[in-house]
Amino acid sequence: MIAYSEVWAFTPTPGQGNRAGVVLDAASLGDAELQALATFLDAPETVFVIRRGDGRVRVRYFTPTQEVEFCGHATVALGLMLAQAGLWQGEALELETLAGRVPLRLVSDAGVPVQVWMRQRRHETRAVPPAYRHRLAEALGISDRMIHRGLPLACASSGLWSVFVPLLDPVILDGLEPDFPAIETLSAELGVGSVYAYTPMGVNRFASRDFAPLVGIPEDPVTGSAAGAVMGLLAHHGRLPVRAGRACGVIYQGHALGSPGEVEVEIELEGTTVMGVHVGGCAVLGHEGHWRP
Repeated sequence: MIAYSEVWAFTPTPGQGNRAGVVLDAASLGDAELQALATFLDAPETVFVIRRGDGRVRVRYFTPTQEVEFCGHATVALGLMLAQAGLWQGEALELETLAGRVPLRLVSDAGVPVQVWMRQRRHETRAVPPAYRHRLAEALGISDRMIHRGLPLACASSGLWSVFVPLLDPVILDGLEPDFPAIETLSAELGVGSVYAYTPMGVNRFASRDFAPLVGIPEDPVTGSAAGAVMGLLAHHGRLPVRAGRACGVIYQGHALGSPGEVEVEIELEGTTVMGVHVGGCAVLGHEGHWRP
């Protein structure tokens, strides 16, 4: 029997934020069994610990339909479960993922774990050809006049690639009517995992929705990897306030699905070059169980 946990990340409230499956001992499972358990749990992503030792944890991430290189909310969920199981007390810890090594930092209050922060991989960006602006708007069910001209529309990654589409206001964001086959086609053409719509809520606060049918997730409730990528993109384009080489902000996501969550992000900068992306949040255990291979 394989023990698993279902954890809600980027929220202190079970049933909100984004659900992740967490398996702390998956060393005995083969590829087919890893995928079968992820499908059984039917969380947007499930993270499996393949090996632990010497301050490193080898992990793999699966959606209900396929393996992915990295997942932010499942990483936060894993950090919480490692801490609660007594396997991590806040010492230096790195995850070994298909996207590279991801250092984790634990924040505790009176000995109780309250937040997990991750340093995501090197931030990268790619331009989107102008012809895609209209097609992206159409796939989201809006006119391209509703795209914000003062914020970047581009592809970016700090773990997984997304195309980021800025919108004028939260009303437009809430009213999106995504065409999932069109979004899947555009994602494949642009070489990204999702189409991520975002809109400003303040100087350094943004609301977002993330559509990822290409990887089996029609709409992801709260996306840690994309939150880091979009804040890095905004910082690179000078759209965030910077103090002492750092830009900070918050992403609100999940409201459209009735599962709100908050992702905190810190960006390290040298001029306009993104040197580091740090993403953090809380998490809460929802359910534990056992699965028979």
